[in-house]
Amino acid sequence: MIAITGATGQLGQLVIENLLNTTAANQLAAIVRNPAKAQALSQKGVAVRQADYGDEAALTAALQGVDKLLIISSSEVGQRAPQHRNIINAAKAAGVKFIAYTSLLHADKSPLGLADEHITTEKMLADSGIPYALLRNGWYTENYLASVPPALEHGVFIGAAGEGKIASATRADYAAAAARVISEDGHAGKVYELAGDNGWTLSELAAELTKQSGKNVVYQNMSQADFAAALKSVGLPEGLADMLADSDVGASKGGLFDDSHTLSTLIGRPTTSLADSVKGIL
Repeated sequence: MIAITGATGQLGQLVIENLLNTTAANQLAAIVRNPAKAQALSQKGVAVRQADYGDEAALTAALQGVDKLLIISSSEVGQRAPQHRNIINAAKAAGVKFIAYTSLLHADKSPLGLADEHITTEKMLADSGIPYALLRNGWYTENYLASVPPALEHGVFIGAAGEGKIASATRADYAAAAARVISEDGHAGKVYELAGDNGWTLSELAAELTKQSGKNVVYQNMSQADFAAALKSVGLPEGLADMLADSDVGASKGGLFDDSHTLSTLIGRPTTSLADSVKGIL
């Protein structure tokens, strides 16, 4: 049986959609905090098991009978290390035989502050004795597309990435890779640096928005502090705003770029282009 944590999240749902193409629903377990959000999965025949990252005992119970586990990293930045320790300990206790974990692109040398908790988790996996694979995901294109409506309204796309290349891919691209690695044999010990086929800058994103929308959009580069302050001024929580600003500066240093084409090789098709992603949101 294959279990997926964070199964009602945006990435988790897409992973399960992919898995259902190749795996019987009764061989999938969705580990969720709120089973009420997982009714659609239950109706498809997926086993829904309630457990929170903070409750190691509940996680151990939820992993009974599970052979393979996909750990989708916790969304609670700052709490990831202890939460991931709980799920790894639970996997050991339940006899899980293989783990795949969604880490961060080039986590071991990334300039992004986000990398620290991923590096800690990777070390926990190495120390666990359980065979594992690392899915080092780059940036989601959707992270930037969320800013498209205000950019079109004001004619300005703001950020702090300078002319740093961002090799993003869509959640659907990353989900297809995760489904393949967790459902197939032969991936233990592998480290996959996953990113989009073609890098782009925020200036190029602004140009693509201009081209497709017919509205002139320019990119305005800001300091890390000013960008964080701008995000907070429109209501983003302080921690999230600071993380996004830090990540943009990390992008300016090459932290979100990779041209190995590992992701497209793994999923057997090109990753979704920036132009197609922009077309989709417009």
